[in-house]
Amino acid sequence: MVVGLTYHSVANGWSGLIFSSMGLTIGIAIFLVSYLMGGMGAGDAKLMGAVGAMIGPKGVMIACLFTAVVGGIYALIVLLFNMQYLKGFITRSAITVKAFAFTRNFIPIPADESEKKPRLCYGIAIAIGTLFYVFIEGFGYQFPV
Repeated sequence: MVVGLTYHSVANGWSGLIFSSMGLTIGIAIFLVSYLMGGMGAGDAKLMGAVGAMIGPKGVMIACLFTAVVGGIYALIVLLFNMQYLKGFITRSAITVKAFAFTRNFIPIPADESEKKPRLCYGIAIAIGTLFYVFIEGFGYQFPV
């Protein structure tokens, strides 16, 4: 974060500082809700903020879209390597949907204590999604705004 803020401030003055600060704020804000709900760690939100400080507000929003796609693929791969958890998840989800259909109350069924919950290191998805954005932008593609 400090490197991005410093670089843009030195290179472009106040406009660079504003550019970098907006990217930082948007990067953290995008993952803040997920962090507050317990879906990801604070480090992931801070990492996206650091990315935003480097590539700016437009860049961090596009990088977040790429990160979401990469994260979804990554989550599917992790689930495929944890078939026991996947089967339990599908069963619990089906029961939850049936209960909702009959009662109109959302009653989620938690996983058993014995089930090992797979871990997702979302920093990997953030890095790959960001690199994808940087490479596409580096080859001259201009994303419309």
